[in-house]
Amino acid sequence: MKHTPRSHRVAVNILLAVSATLLFSCQGRAEIEGPEDFLVMAYYAGNEMAIDRYEVSGLTHIIFSFSRLEGNRMVIPDRRVETLRRLVSLKDDHPSLRVIIALGGWGGCETCSEVFSSPEGRSEFSFSVREVLEVYGADGIDLDWEYPAISGYPGHPYMAADKQNFTLLVEKLRDVLGEEFEIGFAAGGFKRFFDESVEWDKVMPVVDYVNIMTYDLVSGGSPVTGHHTPLYSTPMQSRSVDFAVNYLDSIGVDPAKLVIGAAFYGRAWENVPDENMGLYQPATFKTAITYRELYDWIEENSMTEFWDEIAHAPYAFSAETGLFATYDNPRSVRLKTRYAIENGLGGIMFWQLAGDRHDDGLLHAIYRELE
Repeated sequence: MKHTPRSHRVAVNILLAVSATLLFSCQGRAEIEGPEDFLVMAYYAGNEMAIDRYEVSGLTHIIFSFSRLEGNRMVIPDRRVETLRRLVSLKDDHPSLRVIIALGGWGGCETCSEVFSSPEGRSEFSFSVREVLEVYGADGIDLDWEYPAISGYPGHPYMAADKQNFTLLVEKLRDVLGEEFEIGFAAGGFKRFFDESVEWDKVMPVVDYVNIMTYDLVSGGSPVTGHHTPLYSTPMQSRSVDFAVNYLDSIGVDPAKLVIGAAFYGRAWENVPDENMGLYQPATFKTAITYRELYDWIEENSMTEFWDEIAHAPYAFSAETGLFATYDNPRSVRLKTRYAIENGLGGIMFWQLAGDRHDDGLLHAIYRELE
C-alpha cells in the first residue's frame, strides 16, 4: 500500500513560526526558520523532572525511550509512566509537538524475534500499541529492534526470517493504527543492516520515516579507535552519515524519509599509542561520556581537541594519558543539520536529550543552523 507520510503534513510548522520564547537565555531570543517539513527529533531517556531543563520549543518530536514487551504486548514500565505523561503534557504548550513511544533499544528487544514471527504475536502487539497510544495521548511508535535478522545485543535471538517478519509487522501496525498515528523505526547505520535487516522497498511506503543511527559507527567493542559519528567517510573508515544516505538512496529509499543521527555523547579509549593524534590506533575501550560531562573530562585528562577535515568530525587525544575520545560538538552537529537540509533529507535526530548541556548545548547548535 502507498502511504502518504503524516509527519510531512504536521511536523514542523513550529520551525517556521516558533514563538519568541525559543532560544538561548544567555543570547537573547530568536525564531527558528528551518525548511518546511524538516524534523528535529529528540530521543529522551531522562526522568519527568529533567525535561524542564531543556528548550523543547524547536523540536518536532520527542521519542520516549523505552517501552518494552511483556508477552506479545507493548507496556510502559511502571517507573517510566510519569515521564511519559510529562512528555505528553508538553503538547499543551507546544501543540505541534509529537510524542512518540520507542520500543526496545539496545538490550531491550530480547523477545522481538519470537513475538513478531507469528501473525498472532504481531496482531496482539499492534492492538496493544494502539491501546497504549490512546491511553497516554501519544502520537506514534518508533520500532527500535536491534537488530532484525542479524546479531545485535549479545545473546538476543535472531533469524533470517526476521527481515520478512519486520515487513509484516509494520504492515500490521499500519492496518491497526490507520492514518491517525505515526510509525517510524530506528535503523543501524552500517551496510550489513541495510542489506540484511529490512525490505526497504516494502517497508518505506508504509512508515513515516526511518531514524538512521549514524553513531556508534565505531562501537565500544572495537579494538581500534575511530570516529563514532562522522559526517563523511575517510580512507580509513567507510561508515559515515554520507555513506548511509548515499547507499540508501542508491537502493531507492526516499531521502525525504531519512532522518540522520547525531550523538549527544562521546566514546573514549585508553592505552592509545602516540601516533596520528590517537586516530585509527589499537586501543582498549574505556567508557561512554555524555556531552554535558565531556569537556570537563577532556580538560581533567589533559586532552587536546582536533578536527578531522575529511570526516568533518572532532576528536580529542592526550599522548600523556593515552586517552582518545570521539564525539559530536556544536560544529559537527551544525554541519550535519546543514547536510540534511541541503540534501533534502527528512531531518535530524539524536540520542539523547538528557545527555546535553542545559544551556548552549548541541540542541542549540541545531537551532542555530535552522535559523
